[in-house]
Amino acid sequence: MNFVDKRLVTKAKEGDTQAFAELITQYKDKIFNLAYRMLGNIQEAEDVSQDTFIRVYTNLSRYDDQHKFSTWIFRIATNLAIDRMRKKKADFSLDANWDQEEGTDWHSKLADPKNGPEEEVVAKEMEDTIQQAIMSLPPKYRSIMVLRYLEDLSIQEISQIVHLSESTVKTRLHRGREALRKQLIEKGRSGQNEMS
Repeated sequence: MNFVDKRLVTKAKEGDTQAFAELITQYKDKIFNLAYRMLGNIQEAEDVSQDTFIRVYTNLSRYDDQHKFSTWIFRIATNLAIDRMRKKKADFSLDANWDQEEGTDWHSKLADPKNGPEEEVVAKEMEDTIQQAIMSLPPKYRSIMVLRYLEDLSIQEISQIVHLSESTVKTRLHRGREALRKQLIEKGRSGQNEMS
């Protein structure tokens, strides 16, 4: 565990609400991004983020500081997102109309001064395509792919978060990559057919 996390967790365990607020500030974007990539819905990602911090707060006394705090909080968020996916079941379709404006605010609509309008459109289309492909993966692959490639966690950390052996994590990563690759190739082919 890094020094800052250790100091903040120790203070938060002692009842320092400012230290807990700093932990929230440090992890809120990471937890939201993880939940959003797993669930594909801004409102649900916000709910999971909020539930994660409630769980962290209520269970902080049981946290074992021999383990990394980031691993513990990612495990909580991942489990909450997986529970939500199980309850929701698969109610999405790759052919469904995906609302591009859902959850955007005025800040997210501002143009990036580094890219021109064409680059922005292409980048947004690519991001949407990848997100749709990730959402099409079964939950057992989706969570591991998000943790590895979007949160950049190690195989060992993922193994601890999802309570699976490292070899199982590697197998699911391989199968998830294959499924994702097939989705993206299929999407690319259908896009070419639409243009011709």
